[in-house]
Amino acid sequence: MTIDPITLSVIQFGLQQVCDEMDLSFSRAAFSPVIAEANDRSDGIYSAEDGSLIAQGAGGLPVFVGTMQYSTRVLTERIKEGITPAPKPDDIYIVNDPYLGGTHLMDVRFARPFYRHGKLFCWLSNTGHWPDTGGSVPGGFSAAATAVEQEGLRLPPVRLFKEGQLDEEIYAIICSNIRVADQRIGDVMAQAAALKVGEDRLNALMDRYGDDVMVAAIAELRTRAATQMRALIQDIPDGVYSSVAWVDSDGVVDEPLAIRLAIHKSGDQLTFDFAGSSPPCIGPMNSVLATTLSSVYLAVRHIFPEVPISAGAFEPLTVIGVENTFLDARYPRPVSGCAAEVSQRIAEAVFAALVDALPDRVTAAPAGTSGNFALGGHNAEKGQDFVMYQLSGGGYGGNADHDGLTNGCSTIGISKAPPIEIMEQSFPVLYHRYALREGSGGAGCHRGGFGLEYEVELRHAEARASFVMDHGRYGPQGVRGGKDGAVNTVTVWRNGEASVPPHLSKQQDIPLQSGDRVVVATPGGGGYGDPLTRDPDAVKMDVMLERYTHDQAKEWFGVIITTDGEVDITATREQRKQSATHL
Repeated sequence: MTIDPITLSVIQFGLQQVCDEMDLSFSRAAFSPVIAEANDRSDGIYSAEDGSLIAQGAGGLPVFVGTMQYSTRVLTERIKEGITPAPKPDDIYIVNDPYLGGTHLMDVRFARPFYRHGKLFCWLSNTGHWPDTGGSVPGGFSAAATAVEQEGLRLPPVRLFKEGQLDEEIYAIICSNIRVADQRIGDVMAQAAALKVGEDRLNALMDRYGDDVMVAAIAELRTRAATQMRALIQDIPDGVYSSVAWVDSDGVVDEPLAIRLAIHKSGDQLTFDFAGSSPPCIGPMNSVLATTLSSVYLAVRHIFPEVPISAGAFEPLTVIGVENTFLDARYPRPVSGCAAEVSQRIAEAVFAALVDALPDRVTAAPAGTSGNFALGGHNAEKGQDFVMYQLSGGGYGGNADHDGLTNGCSTIGISKAPPIEIMEQSFPVLYHRYALREGSGGAGCHRGGFGLEYEVELRHAEARASFVMDHGRYGPQGVRGGKDGAVNTVTVWRNGEASVPPHLSKQQDIPLQSGDRVVVATPGGGGYGDPLTRDPDAVKMDVMLERYTHDQAKEWFGVIITTDGEVDITATREQRKQSATHL
């Protein structure tokens, strides 16, 4: 069947609109700030045959592109093998098992079969970050976990809703293993309702164009995405492009973990070889295969954003060499840091490898940490328990055209930090500071964006704090002569005394009392190009806005701002010109 281009385009955006409405419904109905305000969720449409991605919402987390595709594929395989019961209309499966296509245990996925005329047509699926799924510490970010059981409740694919009715027995098991269980029903119903919205909208779209046209359009969109991606890959010169990115530590052993990447480009294919990366680690910074694959996909999406989100876009991409490394976690390896932290190091490795081959498309390294801070305890003022989850933005890397974005969302998604007013209303905390982190952007011809600095005090409560962050040892990489961004820092004030976690930005189970405070400063992005080639007037503006000090302007950019506001270049014009020719 031949479909005219206009109809094909309308169907393409119609499918995305279905997913966008699921995203919006999920966020608006959810109770937890991490979903309702931070939008740590995603919705998509997946093939009934193999779980491959058909469409995903524009506002969904990119890291879930690959993991939800992988988990839906595992679900279909288990159903065919008779391991998991076959679906009926209005069933909804729940799963968070990292080894069955997931991320960490807090990312809980629902999958609903979509039927047309009595036949399974596709799957509607979404993922939401639950604030807690049990485990040894509130919030699930156990920095010292050595087995996945310490991180929380692990669920294989089971039918939480059977023909539209919540299975009270399965739900009771879930609630008996998580904290603040009475609050989860709001998120569960919101997640299920979003899938129902998707069913209604997809039915309306198919009623408009007919089933045969929709089937042909979905196949054509996949083919065109693959063709477009191959055409863009062909612009990269054939060769091997290598890089190394570092994870600070695994939270247990205080030694860095290496992500070694060699990208082999041949014709219209890219092969990502991770051989030589560090072996499986003891602590929770292992990455399951689905997350590793998804991290590569999202990095390529950053580089080629014009390619539609479809399984076809990933067909020219092959990932090898992960066996026997910490990028292919097997049970019972702990994995709480895989989606939020390791995934971003993988993307950083892809950027660092390809920046010289695609200098106009690839940026210097972004902040590369979600800043996972979990706080759980008892609110004495309200007489109830709580679990708070805080994520943070950071600086983006500079690029060939302009400076990096300040306080942007993490590499893996569009999640934004919840407003501090919502956090103070929902939890017993008070924010004393929430501001741009001055001086954190890596120096460059186009500097990195600046990170965030916040200070939060515990009020009227006893609680335990846990951190799983990264880039505390090494700042985000500058490229093409640019400087690294500032590292992540965490300072805990207890009884008026300051301490820094032994692993810099990873620690768990820190007891806090009312009046104790936590100060977090997130990384700035890496700089792009030689700082001596930066426009002196741009340096002057940064100094005037107090983004850099006078001393930093002189040391990093070779520029002195005089007391009367004039610009004096300390490096000679010839030196600056020579630096520019090396870009």
